[in-house]
Amino acid sequence: MSVDRVTEAASDEDSRDGVAAQAAAAVRTYAVAPGVRLNVRSGPGTHYNLVRVLPEGVRVPIYCQAPGTSVSGPYGTTNIWDLIDNGEYVSDAFVHTGSDGYIAARCG
Repeated sequence: MSVDRVTEAASDEDSRDGVAAQAAAAVRTYAVAPGVRLNVRSGPGTHYNLVRVLPEGVRVPIYCQAPGTSVSGPYGTTNIWDLIDNGEYVSDAFVHTGSDGYIAARCG
């Protein structure tokens, strides 16, 4: 009987892993402008702390978007900031979304 329970638990774990993998696969990523090392900020604006710098050639997920400081970049001038990770924002002016407006839900 205990062998059956171990098998059932493994099946449940496999099922959860499969759901997590599907959710991860469903997240769309967008290219950062070519040749750009992009500043990542702790909030939607240039006055927020610099968290890290993304290397050239990366793609970023956009979980939501927020208005903030207006920035000019390769893809125009915008005040839209993209949440790419927990508490990490980049200016949409450097992310190729194919749109000048919001492409994701607003943060918050």
